[in-house]
Amino acid sequence: MAEQHTPRSLIVTYYGAYGRASAGSVPVAALVRLLGTVGVDAPSVRSSVSRLKRRGFLVPGRTEEGAAGYALSPEARQLLDDGDRRIYDPPTPQLSEGWVLAVFSVPEQERHKRHLLRSRLARLGFGTAAPGVWIAPARLHDETRHTLERLHLGSYVDLFRGDHLGFAPTAEAVARWWDLAAVAKQHEQFLDLHEPVLRSWQAGRTVTPEDAYRDYLRALDSWRQLPYADPGLPAELLPAGWPGGRSAAVFGELHARLRDAGAEYVRSS
Repeated sequence: MAEQHTPRSLIVTYYGAYGRASAGSVPVAALVRLLGTVGVDAPSVRSSVSRLKRRGFLVPGRTEEGAAGYALSPEARQLLDDGDRRIYDPPTPQLSEGWVLAVFSVPEQERHKRHLLRSRLARLGFGTAAPGVWIAPARLHDETRHTLERLHLGSYVDLFRGDHLGFAPTAEAVARWWDLAAVAKQHEQFLDLHEPVLRSWQAGRTVTPEDAYRDYLRALDSWRQLPYADPGLPAELLPAGWPGGRSAAVFGELHARLRDAGAEYVRSS
């Protein structure tokens, strides 16, 4: 199975993994070399960087040596910091933590914001409990608030915390709120693509910084989508044989084996 990595996504992944180690800018030439290692040509790097600049993710600057480069905007740093908690250090879900509800109402003349709200809540991992009522594990409250504030959407939304009290069993309700079969398929696709990579490293493959960087960046680019598609539900609410734990373990070992070796390649570039 071939895996598709867009240039823009790989650039965001690079900054999340390596490009925010300091407050300075990453030189454009370095971005071209580092993204070239994972198959992105120079014109695609430059056009994707331009789009990320227009979206406010990157800001232009200069390196200490005076070369042109790009750094993360403050909003992008907040976005990546929020993502770290999901991507690298997910908690063990507990049913006792409860839920956060997002209830929104958008005037008809601003209906484009209604679509934006729905898409952002979905990307944060919310399920749909009812029209205009979205639900997620309560631990996602802070990240949800940061996201809505960053997008100036907070005035349309009320957030609540609470428990599910019935009438259907919570496991049945969860199966309505989220498309669990689609989420499981994403975990299985990740495993199909990256479990063989892990096995090759486990078999004693020589760790070269360039290979480590290439395999790690591709794995991270695939993995970082999953903790958003999968809200991290307690095990007792999930179908038998849920593949999420296995895919998390595969990514965790790839991260432990390859991330620091990949950093050596970044420093040498």
